[in-house]
Amino acid sequence: MALLAEELVEEWLNRNGYFTIRGIKLGVHEIDLLAIRVNGTKIEARHVEVQASVHPISYLSPLPKEIRKSIGRGSASTKTRSEQELKDGIKEWVNKKFYLEIKEKIRQKLFRGTWSFELVVHQVKFPQELDLLREKGILIHNLDEIVASLSNGQTTMIPSASGSDLFELVMLGRE
Repeated sequence: MALLAEELVEEWLNRNGYFTIRGIKLGVHEIDLLAIRVNGTKIEARHVEVQASVHPISYLSPLPKEIRKSIGRGSASTKTRSEQELKDGIKEWVNKKFYLEIKEKIRQKLFRGTWSFELVVHQVKFPQELDLLREKGILIHNLDEIVASLSNGQTTMIPSASGSDLFELVMLGRE
């Protein structure tokens, strides 16, 4: 599901005039999408991560390593987390997804400027994580809204790109 969602998000970005790179491998780490668009005299640069699940069963963020060691729970434990455990998990997740030095170096090689950090989600089991992500400056998009914008003509710059066939298949199920 995640790779299909990434392809739809890439189609959305392309149709909005962004040049994209998807699936950058950096050892054990990955960047889902980097997108750059020239808008007049300004360059817009976006780092987009995609987490798409139809039936989420756990938290977006793993339980932090320190807490796992001290209480003996697994990283994907679905047991209720305290507010501090949620905050620590989100902080660790954001650092891993966006702030690793190797990721910053790649972004700065492509564009020496400010990048937005964004997350596309479909369904989430614990919406309070999204609020904590927003507090960290992460822009949240819903996959359903992205698909809707593709289907109702809200994307105007590029009529279609490489993900058009997948998008057409997705739309068959909605008619």
